[in-house]
Amino acid sequence: MEDNEILEIWKSYDKKLEDSLVLNRKNTEEITRLKVQSFLASMKPIKIFTILVGIIWVGFVDILIINLFNVANPIFLISAGIQVLLTKLAIGIYLYQLILLHQPDISEPIIATQEKLARLKSSTLWVARLLFLQLPVWTTFYWNVSMLENGNIWLYTFQIIVTASFTFLAIWLFYNIKTENRNKKWFRLIFNGKEWNPVIKSMELLSQVNEYRNG
Repeated sequence: MEDNEILEIWKSYDKKLEDSLVLNRKNTEEITRLKVQSFLASMKPIKIFTILVGIIWVGFVDILIINLFNVANPIFLISAGIQVLLTKLAIGIYLYQLILLHQPDISEPIIATQEKLARLKSSTLWVARLLFLQLPVWTTFYWNVSMLENGNIWLYTFQIIVTASFTFLAIWLFYNIKTENRNKKWFRLIFNGKEWNPVIKSMELLSQVNEYRNG
């Protein structure tokens, strides 16, 4: 066999191998995109349910505040106002997330999907921070003038300890709920389920695709 023939056969084989690798890479990306879409779709029901429950709750509290505004004690009104305000902010973030979940397209560049996933992850952390900030007001809304005027030292001490503990926990969680702590036990306990896992799994899949592309 002539050298030229051997060279042509080698080139032909090399081209087939390269075409096969390109096809495998394309198929891998397509499968990954479908998996990512499936993961993100699994988040929609819990988001919609949370938004609906949240709207019902803030509507109820708003009506309560309006109807009791002239008769309720100020501490209750302040506590309820803070709670409902933080809940409304959380609902707004959930609506933003629902928009992001409808945006991913199988044909869009991977980097665009990664950016949306990063925004989903960041907003999920913010929702948790806001909701945990409500902790102290759950220990103050039932305060009233009679309790403050007629309580004893033990009641005051117990209430101060409880409220201070919840306030410290709320502030601590607000500052420590961040990606850097994602491997800690308390973080995994909070972020475990449809609110978090699909986003992380999707980001890991897309990261693997990028490594495969660059490998």
